[in-house]
Amino acid sequence: NEIQNKNNEIQNKNNEIQNKNNEIQNKNNEIQNKNNEIQNKNNEIQNKNNEIQNKNNEIRILKERLSLQLAWRFAKHSEKYYPEQPSLFDEDEQFFIVPEEDKTKVHDEQIFKTEIVNSYKRNKKGRKPLSDELPRIVEVIDIKEEDKHCACGAELSKIGEDVSEYLVHIPSQIYVKKIIRPIYACRKCEGSGDEEKSTFRQAPAPKQIIEKSISSPSLLASVFTNKFELHLPYYRQEKAYEHRLINISRQDMACWQEKIYSVCRPLEDLIIKHIKSGNTMHMDETTVKVLRYDQIDEGREKSYMWLATGGPAKQKAVIYRYFKSRSAENVKEFINGFSGFLMTDGYKGYMAALTEHEKLYPQEKITHACCLAHSRRKFMDAVKVSKSKSAEAAVKYISDIYKAEKECHNVMKNNEDLPALRKGKVKPIFDSFKIWLKEKSKTVPHSLKFGEAVAYTLEYWNLILNYMECPELTPDNNEAENSIRPFVCGRKNWLFAGSEKGARSSCFIYTLIE
Repeated sequence: NEIQNKNNEIQNKNNEIQNKNNEIQNKNNEIQNKNNEIQNKNNEIQNKNNEIQNKNNEIRILKERLSLQLAWRFAKHSEKYYPEQPSLFDEDEQFFIVPEEDKTKVHDEQIFKTEIVNSYKRNKKGRKPLSDELPRIVEVIDIKEEDKHCACGAELSKIGEDVSEYLVHIPSQIYVKKIIRPIYACRKCEGSGDEEKSTFRQAPAPKQIIEKSISSPSLLASVFTNKFELHLPYYRQEKAYEHRLINISRQDMACWQEKIYSVCRPLEDLIIKHIKSGNTMHMDETTVKVLRYDQIDEGREKSYMWLATGGPAKQKAVIYRYFKSRSAENVKEFINGFSGFLMTDGYKGYMAALTEHEKLYPQEKITHACCLAHSRRKFMDAVKVSKSKSAEAAVKYISDIYKAEKECHNVMKNNEDLPALRKGKVKPIFDSFKIWLKEKSKTVPHSLKFGEAVAYTLEYWNLILNYMECPELTPDNNEAENSIRPFVCGRKNWLFAGSEKGARSSCFIYTLIE
């Protein structure tokens, strides 16, 4: 019985222990539930913080876009940069500052140096004199002969003169050139006496570029120069001719343009062959609007005008070509048969075309180089929208590269030794710039303008450096952009091409003029 009692006591103790354990387990469950509630609250807080951060980033991006649009619309479009110039559109500049971006120190933060600028003599204000090379017609306005005698009886002496010059404009002359070709025949034998020659004899008519047309070479040159060089659309020229009582419609001028293109089209193949004969080629493209396409059911908002410039060093040429799209397939027409350095912007289509070209034509080695100026523009956008010191530092790095490049050209007279000199003067700046960019890329969001510029520059870094191997190249694609500018200026005036034929012929006329 005692043993039984002892066992019962032990059993009771065990039950008590079990109850205590259950109570502890319940307490632990309650604590776990509380911890889960706390974790859920923390997750909610974290989600709210992430939402706030995303909203702040979105607001910052929208602010940047607004500031950039305001600058594009109202500020100067020049790429020159003046750090001391305040922004006209930064109502809340402190909003744009990225602390991690501007406060992170890197290996070479002291890139802003104090430079002593030499003084210069400011040009005098006033009207510039007319060129001495202009022809002059001298007109002397003198007093009457009787006024050249004094009341005392002595003759007046010339003691000086006043000279003034006026620029006189004589409008261009337009006249009708009437060609008369007499016809001769023999009234006596009516041609039977000289059967070897024609009965009716007449001088051959002079050859014309466009047969049975009133247009002469000088008129065609004037019409095309006005449109493609002076950006004067055909409807304005039509009005100008009406003022001089001449009826030349815009349809006539457009028809002349297409006929000239059909006659001179073989020149197009010769020009592009000449461009491919050089060691360098620059390419670019821009949009052009076409009203009527060859296929009626084809609907496109915009087509493209492609440009290539190159050739031997002292015989550069430029060609404009119209294509329906921005496809990489269009690049093949320019690069097939070319070997050397190709300078372009960062459009992916060029890289795709060059990759395929390398597989199909391994004997034609083309080195692709990208434009440094495009990278600078992205940093300049960051400067405009945020006044970021880091963006200003990046612009300063690129300015130092251009200064070193200019020094290399001034020192080196022989272009063959230029790549070696670049490696000594320009390459160290590039290396320092790359290290700086990598440090900044760790702290700057790519959604911001500065982060976008950093990512773009690092992505195309190796292609940007490829120009250093060619003495004929510069760090940018300005040669192509300067050639494409006349087309862009003209597009602002004539707005669109009436048809695809008109777009192709316009490109050809631009090729001849530029």
